[in-house]
Amino acid sequence: MKIIHCADLHLDSSMQSNLSKEKAKERKGELLKTYSDMVDYAVANGVTAILIAGDLFDTGNVSATARNTVKDSIIAHSDIHFYLLKGNHDRDNFLTSLEEIPDNLHLFDKEWTQYSLGKNGNIKLYGLEFDKENIGDIYIPLQPAHGDYNIVMLHGQETDTGAKDKAEIINLKALRNRNIDYLALGHIHEYKESALDTRGVYCYPGCLESRGFDETGRHGFVVLDIDEETLQCSRTLIESGCRQNVVLSVDVSGCMSTVQALDVIDRKLDETTVNCRNLLKIELVGNVDIEAEIDAEYIAKKYEDDFFFVKVKDKTGTHVDYADYRFDASLKGEFVRTVMEDEALSEEDKANIIRIGIRALAGEEVTL
Repeated sequence: MKIIHCADLHLDSSMQSNLSKEKAKERKGELLKTYSDMVDYAVANGVTAILIAGDLFDTGNVSATARNTVKDSIIAHSDIHFYLLKGNHDRDNFLTSLEEIPDNLHLFDKEWTQYSLGKNGNIKLYGLEFDKENIGDIYIPLQPAHGDYNIVMLHGQETDTGAKDKAEIINLKALRNRNIDYLALGHIHEYKESALDTRGVYCYPGCLESRGFDETGRHGFVVLDIDEETLQCSRTLIESGCRQNVVLSVDVSGCMSTVQALDVIDRKLDETTVNCRNLLKIELVGNVDIEAEIDAEYIAKKYEDDFFFVKVKDKTGTHVDYADYRFDASLKGEFVRTVMEDEALSEEDKANIIRIGIRALAGEEVTL
């Protein structure tokens, strides 16, 4: 039996961070396409169950397009069973919009719900949705049988310690040695798999589509292939996404101008071969001279036609040779000495203030 485990789809996200209205709309459509591609994969590869471990949608205000895409995919594939567990972003709007719940859509509640999967019924699925009323010791009623293949589905942040006063905290310690084979989790947007105990593993598949530069790791959906006779299981991460968010760190130490920095960036891009379809964030790092002229906005403009989206973040430090200004009688020298003598400022703040001040004294337009 083949099962898909996915989570954190966040369909209908606004996608407006950094992007123009037109590109944000395009990215919203790509979120739906990635979901549909996953369902197509299920059809083509004989998957009979899709586990959605929370945050199917991004907000409670779901557009008709997103709602109908999901609804129609469920109704059109009656031989695939969809198991939907609500996460912290999900509301009931999608479900209440249905005239009736399709037979192949299965839901969970605030108490443990159990389903039997497979032709022999020996693959068991357990799930529970967190809220403020059940954040106590919810794990005691969970008692999977030793002879079954047991999947437990939850949405929250994993930890090895209890957190009785917080919802959406998954206490791994309390789930160990409970005959769990696969703990299907949602909430973290990057793929992570690790041992739960000597028998089972826990897994976050990550989001289907990277939505920001904080979601740059591996992500997609996990396919479980379970032998229904031996209950042996193999797992495969199928990476997905119409585009990737890529963060490229570029050391521009020693560069004195934007042109020199661009040469370094070009070489780095040639080495990494970033796909032109991607969204790219270039982080300038290293230490540059106080007199260096490196314009992050100009650099972003230079590459804007080469990628779907580009932003440049200047994270460089400033190298200041204070001895050069000790006896400088100019206004610049007086400014540097004044900043240097301010004991209330950290060395990092002094360097940044001096760098910006010298650029301003040179007549450059400075954006803070």
